[in-house]
Amino acid sequence: METTPVIKKAKAEILRQAKTYITTLFEEKLPKQLVYHSLKHTTLTVKEVRALGEAAELDASNQEALELAAWFHDTGYLDTYDGHEYRSMERAGEWLQEQGYPTDRIAVVREMIRATHRDEPRETELQQILVDADLCSLGREDFCASGELLRAEWEAVLGRSYSNTEWAEIQFTFLLSSKFRSHAAKERYGEQYKANVKEQKKRLKKIEKKEKKKKEEVQGNFAEGKRGVETMFRTTYDNHVSLSQMADNKANMMISLNAVILSILITYLGAKTSSIGPAFTRNPILTVPMGLLVATALGSVVSAILSAQPDVTTFKWLKKSPAIATNRRINILFFGNFTKLSLDDFQGGMNELMRDKDLMYTNMITDIYYLGEVLSRKYRLLRISYTIFMVGLILTALSFGIVLLYKA
Repeated sequence: METTPVIKKAKAEILRQAKTYITTLFEEKLPKQLVYHSLKHTTLTVKEVRALGEAAELDASNQEALELAAWFHDTGYLDTYDGHEYRSMERAGEWLQEQGYPTDRIAVVREMIRATHRDEPRETELQQILVDADLCSLGREDFCASGELLRAEWEAVLGRSYSNTEWAEIQFTFLLSSKFRSHAAKERYGEQYKANVKEQKKRLKKIEKKEKKKKEEVQGNFAEGKRGVETMFRTTYDNHVSLSQMADNKANMMISLNAVILSILITYLGAKTSSIGPAFTRNPILTVPMGLLVATALGSVVSAILSAQPDVTTFKWLKKSPAIATNRRINILFFGNFTKLSLDDFQGGMNELMRDKDLMYTNMITDIYYLGEVLSRKYRLLRISYTIFMVGLILTALSFGIVLLYKA
């Protein structure tokens, strides 16, 4: 007659210890990004398994194991995100073994936690109850609020971002693909689950309607501003062509000027060598300014030639790549891109482009971007050419001045 209270007291004690251990563990070590799989979620799961276990009229031993599994089922998140259930099993087994918990009951707890993994079977009633409690938000009024916490957690931990429409579709699909397995869970969450399905369906339609209306408004505004958009593109193209011509003219000027300088120097030095012998035998110090002038002219003309050199942007087309017209990195209107395609691919891409105004503008924007890259390279090399020429002339003049002072 006195053994029953002692057993109940022992059972209550292991649950209190588990609660204290998990609470401290989560408060100290659980990553802050886990806003859904938090201590609050674990506490709610324990509360729900307690209610479901009582409704299912479980015996005290199974009820205790169920609550222990609920406390430990998310502890694996401290170590890993995907597949955390298996790490949770290990943590539960290690801790329960330290407490001297029976080995056969530890196995029951571990198998319940294993069942919470999406790919594991849920065969026993205890496993089904734990899984149902873990997914109790499907049948609660705070389903949408819980979903937003999960959305924020995925964005912070997994780097996955979803639009409102995408998230509403994910939630609706999850609702339809999920179901409560235990009889107790069906009784407890069934009505609210159906209400959540209807509400989410209504929410999805509302979001899709709103997004469609917004898209139509944008397209309408885009059509109204068509003339302004076309003027912008035309002006931008004209500016790019003018800047490119200006860069080529400046490069040609530098090429001509430095080519003349090099020709004069080579002719002069060649004539001196042939007629009077080595020009700098008597004045070897003159090699310094003359060498500077030759290096200046050579460096400047090379940079100018590189600037004026044609630069065609290309890409490597693979058959496994996305459709031509929808690839934002490809400009099908530019010969440097479309000459890499077969005639069939080019014709298909052009037909697709002509059917979609957005794709056409995207290709034009891509073309402007690549033109800007070419212009940037041209002016960078042109600036180098002018800088070499300027610095070289200054150094040459200074060196000639020093030579004259030295000879004097």
